[in-house]
Order: sequence, then C-alpha cells, then structure tokens
Amino acid sequence: MKILVGSLNPVKIAAVRDVFAAHFGAVDVVGYEVASGVSAMPTGDDTFVGAENRVRGLLALNRERSLAAAYCVGLEGGMAAWHGRWLSFGVLCIGDAAGRLGFGVSPMYELPPDIVAALADGEELGTVIDRLSGQHNSKQQGGAIGYLTRGRVDRRQLYAQGLEMALAPFLNPEMYRASGR
Repeated sequence: MKILVGSLNPVKIAAVRDVFAAHFGAVDVVGYEVASGVSAMPTGDDTFVGAENRVRGLLALNRERSLAAAYCVGLEGGMAAWHGRWLSFGVLCIGDAAGRLGFGVSPMYELPPDIVAALADGEELGTVIDRLSGQHNSKQQGGAIGYLTRGRVDRRQLYAQGLEMALAPFLNPEMYRASGR
C-alpha cells in the first residue's frame, strides 16, 4: 500500500509508516513537499486548514501523476491559547482517493512564555528549540516536545497518536458514512 506524506521531514514520514504498517502491514511511504497555505506556526483552526491543504495538494498530485497512493497524509504543527496558556499540538489529516477525510490531534503540551514570545516575534519553533538546546535541526529529531520532556516523548510518538485518531474513520467507514465525509 502506498501512502503519500505532505512533508520531507523523516520524523513525520516515520510516524506515518509506523501507524499505517501496524494496521495494514507492508507500506511504501513517500514524502512530498506541498504547501500548507498557512503561516509557519499557525494558531487555532489554521492548523487544521494547513493539514487539510497539504492533503488536498497530495490528492491532486496523486491524480495528476497517477501515483496510485491509497492515502495521503498532512501533518501541521500549531498552537492555541486555552485557559490563559499557549499549547502546542499537531493536526493530522488523512485523505483517500474518494475524497474522504479524517482528522486527529496529537497530545497538547504547554509552551514556556519565553518560547511563546519568540514565536510571537516571528521565529519558528524549531529554530527556537535549536537555539535553546544547542541542537541542529531539532524538528527532524525529538522536536520541542523532546527538549521539554528531556527526551521522554518525541515528535514521532506525538504524531503517531494523532494519526491513530485520524485513521479511525477509515477503519470504521460504516460509522462515519452519515457525516458525508
């Protein structure tokens, strides 16, 4: 089974491979750079929009190039203000050739005020974490959550949980048919 991912980030590709292989066996997961249409660190609903835009771009690519992918996956990291705090999370969108979509959200975690201030100044989260941790390209490794949990949780684990949620409509199509999606 072929799966397209709207990113060239090896952590995102590995998370997709982990989840789809657990459900379907052998999978061929291929990353493509597609536009999200949202800012580098979207907030709130724009995070969902970015993930969906990536899937729609992949679905078009799948049709145009006859790639024969069964599913297309968009992953978008973002943040939202709830309860007086800024929380970071990932939105995962899965689409199939029939145009059905499934959404999931990774676990959320609180961002420290200094990181939020840097993001408000226009820095990307990966750049901020690289500076704080002394790493290079941390977003292709443990990411912000890896740094903040001292390596106990990483981006791959975070995305895998959200992907499981986004896959639910495809694992149970009879239950989601009424929604028209």
